[in-house]
Amino acid sequence: MLTLPGPIVSVDWLADHLDHPGLRVADVRWALAGPPGRARYEGGHLPGAVFLDADHGLSSPGEGPGRHPVPSPEKLARVLGEAGIGDEHVVVAYDDAGGSIAARVWWLYRHHGHDGRAAVLDGGVDAWTDAGLPLVTEPPGHQIATWTPGERRDDLVDTPAVRDLIGGETLLLDARAPERYRGETEPIDPRAGHIPGAASAPWADNLGPDGRFLPPERLRARYSALGAADRPVVAYCGSSLTATHDLLALELAGIDDARLYEGSWSHWSSDPSRPAAVGAQR
Repeated sequence: MLTLPGPIVSVDWLADHLDHPGLRVADVRWALAGPPGRARYEGGHLPGAVFLDADHGLSSPGEGPGRHPVPSPEKLARVLGEAGIGDEHVVVAYDDAGGSIAARVWWLYRHHGHDGRAAVLDGGVDAWTDAGLPLVTEPPGHQIATWTPGERRDDLVDTPAVRDLIGGETLLLDARAPERYRGETEPIDPRAGHIPGAASAPWADNLGPDGRFLPPERLRARYSALGAADRPVVAYCGSSLTATHDLLALELAGIDDARLYEGSWSHWSSDPSRPAAVGAQR
């Protein structure tokens, strides 16, 4: 069985193992605006890659809190199995957004008890093409497979629990862009601002100028400065997609057991009775 080198893999590693029968590659390109991810996939993707829809395959809209609630084990098993991803495979996910969506696949595997069986392509599709490697338009044609969920981690937090955490020992990390955190703009959710007491931890700051993850020691320094090294951590974003990028960065930094606020700002901001803060972190 193929073994991944860690929660992120390089272009070189993926190119060397692309033909391994125990590997599946997943294209999870997505964005709030612009061409749909599937259209970008059909326009050119990594050889052998399947498309996984972040809106409807890796989420269950209307079946939980916020815009991208976590899919049930049964749904995830169906989605992955129909894509040809089974228990015998490891998965490398990629996007064109610094891994901010691909991290959802890594996190879902971990959440559903498959630690070490999914990784993110460091640098994504841009790193692949920058290395002179090809994109294709042909679908892979994998056979339907069987993917079996494992024992779920206790790493999800709901809105009542988050409300109880305000002002307590737990560190809330907001993975959105700084201007959304400060409440200067809000492109999609009901209100602007952030959960009172949350620290701004934009996912994009996990990356260097080359679009790849910072070294583990720099990630640890970043999150230690926010207080994450010695406190319980809960991460959120707009809808619980890009918050998984912070959770992946924390994993790389050696900071374990951080949890995800599933509803994130999209659910929190939907109720005017819940408090919101604006401005820079104090």
